[in-house]
Amino acid sequence: MDGTAPASPGAGFGPDLAEVFGPSQQHGGPELVQLLTPEGERVEHAEFRFDPGPGVAEDEAIRGLYRDMVLVRRIDTESTALQRHGELGIWAQLLGQEAAQVGAGRALRPQDFVFPTYREHGVAWCRGLDPLKLLGLFRGVDHGDWDPKDVNFGLYTIVIGAQTLHATGYAMGMQRDGVVGTGDPDRDAAVIAHFGDGASSQGDVNESFIFAASYNAPVVFFCQNNQWAISEPIERQTRIPLYQRALGFGFPGVRVDGNDVLATYAVTQAALQRAREGQGPTFVEAYTYRMGAHTTTDDPTRYRLSDDVESWKLRDPIARVEAYLKRNGLAEQSFFDAVATEADELGVRLREGCKALPDPQPLDVFDRVYAEMTPELEAQKAEYAAYLSSFEGAH
Repeated sequence: MDGTAPASPGAGFGPDLAEVFGPSQQHGGPELVQLLTPEGERVEHAEFRFDPGPGVAEDEAIRGLYRDMVLVRRIDTESTALQRHGELGIWAQLLGQEAAQVGAGRALRPQDFVFPTYREHGVAWCRGLDPLKLLGLFRGVDHGDWDPKDVNFGLYTIVIGAQTLHATGYAMGMQRDGVVGTGDPDRDAAVIAHFGDGASSQGDVNESFIFAASYNAPVVFFCQNNQWAISEPIERQTRIPLYQRALGFGFPGVRVDGNDVLATYAVTQAALQRAREGQGPTFVEAYTYRMGAHTTTDDPTRYRLSDDVESWKLRDPIARVEAYLKRNGLAEQSFFDAVATEADELGVRLREGCKALPDPQPLDVFDRVYAEMTPELEAQKAEYAAYLSSFEGAH
């Protein structure tokens, strides 16, 4: 609350940074936090555990996470198909990253605020944002037709890494509004900033680390390391695991299996709580893989091996939860059939809803640029209106 930094980089994140993360976490060994293996087997971790919260049965929560991931994947595949059919201008795929996004999204409390990139479709889903709102943006009929304060989910950020600065500033504002470290779970809030491994090379991201550490801001930096910054592999961007960079700025970092929704949930939950309590920022590296293309304008076969993709398919985030539920008798076939049916219905709604989105009027581009129309903008609007009217009656 007072803007001072913690006594040590690990303060408040368990008993001690070296003890919590261990030598492997600090020196690049087998450092992944994992609670569910690719084969669907539960494993224990010394520091993190899956805790869905009071009043929620664990099995029910895991079934809910499975449903989330299936529906989020359907949003992705339907949107990709819509782009291929000319209904969207472009689409940023998230195939393979469902666990990272759903785990982080479900770890949030209502009062927390999210600053996304342009790929956080799963987080948007978890915040209750209608996916048709996302399609309007990628169809080019609006600039993001949702009010961030309605869902505590910011507008998509196209400028790479810029949202980390926005998130840090917003988190500093939370400190000054007195909603950090009060001890009231319904009041204390935190911010999470999503970005990719490519964005971690941007100056804005590193500047946000400096400000967040200096002011002990209640922000979680959530990096989805999907191995590729478009066509640039991660090994050409960094000599050390990304999460280790946090120590150089004075706050803890942790690497989590980004294809494990239980581990992602647990790690993000702990990092957000640490921020809400006033113990400052945390860097979470969700180690995952982009099984699809960077966007629908990208051809990943030109720069990566198909063997790598096939290898990562064996770590599919949805398949491992399905295997866990079936192996332990925690879900009947009727449950999986119901989720599949719901996904089909969602697909139909997205296809029909996307095509029904109204086209904007040309002069709409001048509206809502500022809270009040400026004289310069008014003049531009009038000039363009006159230009459009010159075509009236033309053949």
